[in-house]
Amino acid sequence: MKLHWIGIIFIIVCLLNEIAAEKERKRKKYRRPQKPVVDDINAKDSRNLQNSIQKNVEVPQEDNEINDNNIPIMDPCLRVHCGAGRICQLDNVGEPQCVCISTCPDEADHRRRVCSNHNETWDSDCAVYQQRCFCETHHEGCKGPQYKHVHIEYYGQCRDMPKCSKEEMIDFPRRMRDWLFNIMRDLADRDELTPYYMKMEREAESNMTKRWTNAAIWKFCELDGNPLDRSVSRHELFPIRAPLMALEHCIAPFLDICDADDNHRITLQEWANCLELDEDEIEDRCEEINEPNDVLL
Repeated sequence: MKLHWIGIIFIIVCLLNEIAAEKERKRKKYRRPQKPVVDDINAKDSRNLQNSIQKNVEVPQEDNEINDNNIPIMDPCLRVHCGAGRICQLDNVGEPQCVCISTCPDEADHRRRVCSNHNETWDSDCAVYQQRCFCETHHEGCKGPQYKHVHIEYYGQCRDMPKCSKEEMIDFPRRMRDWLFNIMRDLADRDELTPYYMKMEREAESNMTKRWTNAAIWKFCELDGNPLDRSVSRHELFPIRAPLMALEHCIAPFLDICDADDNHRITLQEWANCLELDEDEIEDRCEEINEPNDVLL
């Protein structure tokens, strides 16, 4: 009888052990693996290091800002204005110099031709400006001393121009004064004048005594470009001479008369005289209008 109960107790103990072992196997199967402590520490250190880098990294500077380690160098020629027929180049010590254009582009288009004051047809305006530069600098390319003051009379091939009669020349200053004022008024109507020019035009509209003088001053100041020397060269007169040649054949001899001392430059007083304006009414107001920004060499 004892053996019978011992056998039953043994069987029960075996079953309990088997049930406990099965529970342990299931617990291990579905248990989430824990991250090693060292991985957590590395992850935190990595995040801290990344934040530190982001805080200390420098934002790249804009291209136009100066970097202490990489200071941009500005081309000295950017602030230099060279006259027609010249270009800016750096000399051996890096200083900007205006030199004559060595070669002008080949122009196959006949519409690019210009007529000079020597009644000669040139392939382009570049060729005329280059020749004048050559003669001014005593370059071997100069064709003769007479070309030192060569300038463009008008666009296109040279043609026979009618001679300006005495009567036409007498009346030309009046027509020139009217033309200057009409151009100034048209530009004002199109709002293409600067505020200072606009003020001068409105003054001329309301005061007839200022009608011609203000227009004459405006045009003179506008023509006196580079350099601002209170005189207008034959080259600077080109914007009014060339467009009028086909319509006003008296413009060339008129401008010759304006250059009373024949120095190839027209002062404000000479401009007033040839327009038959009172010198006392002509004021030097160009300084108020023009403000030079570039260096002229």
